[in-house]
Order: sequence, then C-alpha cells, then structure tokens
Amino acid sequence: MQRRNRPAVDPSIAPQQGITRDGQPLSYNRAPAPDLAPWLGRLYVTKVDLPKDYTVSCGLFSDTACVRVQMAGDWTAETVDGPITTQGGAFYFGPHSRRMPISVTGSFVSVGYIIRPGTGTALKLARVGEFLDKIVPTDVLTAPSDDFLQALEPDATPEEWLQSIEGLVRQQVERLGGAAPDPVTARFEEISLRDPGISVSDAAAECGVDRRKLERVVSRDFGLPPKQVLRRARALDMASHLRGVADAREGDEIALRYYDESHLIHEFTELFGMSPRQFVTRPQPILTLALESRQARPWE
Repeated sequence: MQRRNRPAVDPSIAPQQGITRDGQPLSYNRAPAPDLAPWLGRLYVTKVDLPKDYTVSCGLFSDTACVRVQMAGDWTAETVDGPITTQGGAFYFGPHSRRMPISVTGSFVSVGYIIRPGTGTALKLARVGEFLDKIVPTDVLTAPSDDFLQALEPDATPEEWLQSIEGLVRQQVERLGGAAPDPVTARFEEISLRDPGISVSDAAAECGVDRRKLERVVSRDFGLPPKQVLRRARALDMASHLRGVADAREGDEIALRYYDESHLIHEFTELFGMSPRQFVTRPQPILTLALESRQARPWE
C-alpha cells in the first residue's frame, strides 16, 4: 500500500492559526452551537499572510456544501460552469464530485461554515445536487452577501466572527421553518464519515431502510448516489492521512479500505487528478485547511 511520506509545504505560507507537526497550515475551527448542530457542521476562520503578488495554486474537495465569506484575497476557481473570480463577498460552494482547482493571490481571510447534508431539503431550499461543483453568491439561496460582510467586524476576534455568523444563520433557520434534516440522511452522513468502506446494502440496513429508499434519499440530500458518496469519503480520508491531518492511529484502517495499491492509485487519481505520491510531493495548503476541518467530525 501507499507509504506516507512527509507532505510538501509552501514556505511562503504564514498561517496565523499555526501549523501541524508536518508543517501544514491550520485554521481556527469548532463545532456549532448545540441549537444549530442539526444544520451546521464545523465553522472555521482562516487567516494567511502572503506577499501581495504571490499566488497559491491549490484546490478544494469537499463532501458537503459550504458557505465561505471571503474577506481578503483574490480567488479564482475552475467550476463545472467554467472559471470564476471572486473577491470580497459570501459564496455558496456546492459539494464536489472531484477536486476543484482553486487559487488565491495575496493574503487571504476566509470565514465559513459547513452545511450538513439534508439541510436544503429540510428548509425547502434548492436541492444540493443542483450546485454540485458550483460556486454561487449566497443571495441565490439564503442571505444576501452583504448581510454576512456587515455581520463581521474587521477588528473582531475569530471567535467573535463565528458567533456573529451563528447569529445570522440562526435567523435564517428560524425564517425558513426550522425543520431538521431527514434522520436517514443524518445517519448515512455519520456512517460515511465513520466507515466509508461499508457496502451500500449494509449502510441501508444500518439506516433501517431498504436499499432503494437509501438511494433515493442520499441522491436527494448529498447530490450523488450512496456508492459515490462512500467512494469520495474514502478518498478524502486518505488525502487527510497523506496531508497529516487525520488521526495517525487511523492510517492502517484507511489504507485497508482499498483492495491493493493499484486500486488506491486508480480511485485517488480519478478524484484528485493526481496520484497519491504527487499529492504528497506538491504543497496543498488550501485543501489541507479544508481537510483539517472535515476530520473534526460534525458531532464532536
């Protein structure tokens, strides 16, 4: 199986939240307030100092939708609709079917939160599958971008920013009726993070439904069929292990989810656009930050 080497680091990155033991950048992230836990996963703040004209070319790969408030930095992303450029504003990032190339020029500040699967369905918003591999202004779904920007005082602390975001989301949830996601969706989310090597039939049994219902619910609330959701989760766990942000004790278990090294290389390359070895040898600062937040489970 793939042997994990020390991941490459971009020496120009100066993250204000520190680095891992392998030199990877860290963000400030935490679980949501208990009353928001049915709809939100982790919340995060990332501040990175870079030379003004320096561009970091990286990528994003997330298994959930996410709202990101870009407070600084010039961002470019290769979406399914083509390249887009964003600066200050709040944007809804749909979940990814594969790694999305993304770059940022200059120092950047990003504040955001993960949206748990099924939230859109429960709150009667557009289905998440309509936004797979896309980025749109938050105006399309929830609150105007300006509402997010006005809620974040420039001189506030990261924790104060997150509390302000939670206050805004709390108002949105109440206005949209406050229904919780489907219990089948919530259960499958937990399974996909805990044991993505499980078969779809066994996952359906664990969710207490037949396979056909699971296929229907997951496709609706994740934007992909269960088999693809589990396949993506395996790859993201492996990427987290390779970047040094997964629990070191889980390394062998993550590797055993693949039949052999050729299976790992094939699936990883198809989803990330590079082999595991290339993934380790190239700096991946933005993606590492996203993986770090993902590895802190939403219920922890």
